[in-house]
Amino acid sequence: MKILIDIGHPAHVHFFKNPMRMLQQRGHEILVASREKDVAVELLDSIGVKHLTISSMGNKGALSLLGELLSRDTKLYKIAKQFKPDIMMGIGGIFIAHVGKITGIPSLVFYDTENATLQNTLTYPLASCVIVPQCYQSWLPGNRHIRYQGYHELAYLHPHYFQPDKNIAIKNGLSAQRDTFLIRTVSWQANHDIGENGWSADLLKRLVSTLEKRGKVLISSETALPESLQHYAYQGKPGDIHHVMAFCRGFIGESATMASECAVLGVPAIYAAETGRGYMDEQEKKYGLVKNIKELNWKKISHGLNWLLEINENQADSLHKHLLENIIDVSEFVVQCAETFPEPLDAYQATMVQ
Repeated sequence: MKILIDIGHPAHVHFFKNPMRMLQQRGHEILVASREKDVAVELLDSIGVKHLTISSMGNKGALSLLGELLSRDTKLYKIAKQFKPDIMMGIGGIFIAHVGKITGIPSLVFYDTENATLQNTLTYPLASCVIVPQCYQSWLPGNRHIRYQGYHELAYLHPHYFQPDKNIAIKNGLSAQRDTFLIRTVSWQANHDIGENGWSADLLKRLVSTLEKRGKVLISSETALPESLQHYAYQGKPGDIHHVMAFCRGFIGESATMASECAVLGVPAIYAAETGRGYMDEQEKKYGLVKNIKELNWKKISHGLNWLLEINENQADSLHKHLLENIIDVSEFVVQCAETFPEPLDAYQATMVQ
């Protein structure tokens, strides 16, 4: 088979890297359409994946996103006509859904973000199949979706594929003697971020001031930090940050993806943003590894920090074990989707709605 994969974000690289490797080992030909967003291209280069960069992240706002939509649709259409894939896959999937509808090439859209209402409205009706975690809480095309028991982040952080190395973590900024806390701030330039606002500079500074009294603080930021906080910036390799995460005492951030990454690694995580996610709700209510905060003020953040600091290592290990006992091998599931679509995937407890 020929498989075209559309990647627009660093998290998409992580999600597809193991399925791409497995598909190639089974004799399938892979081509990636990439996008300059944060370290996405750097990550693709680091794992040696053949890719064509066809767009980049523009300015914040709907007009910029619309311009990229039109440009990327056109370029992806040309690639599809030349490469002639048997199937296309992507996260979010707006571009492959459009191109797939025009060309007749099946498009498999993996997604987990309910509040991306504009993107989902432009994508789901045109996609061949929308594939979501069981906990997904929004509208889906009635006869063209699959649910599975797991999370995107398990495609690359499941123990089958990732074993954290503390020596690598220390080389990339983890403290060898003290607790380390990871903070993540985002740019709020994704389509699902329209209308949302992030933390204030004062809130971030107060959070850092509080945490540095208890350990080392690292900040992973999509935008330039204030000068007073620049020495906290994560300086390690982008591809090694999951080793650092795995040994942190806790995570506090605006990124649902990174909060979920920490949770599936057994690290307590606070997700502080105005809108939620179904998988964040499940990781809080079912597994106790996440605290969701939607009111961005110090009183709520401080309450969340108290929760995080009360969880000891043994408790975190127990919660992590419970999570791993209740999920599937997501990378193998992705491969099965590509190889068997449109057949159901009963072996992976996925439900194809007929």
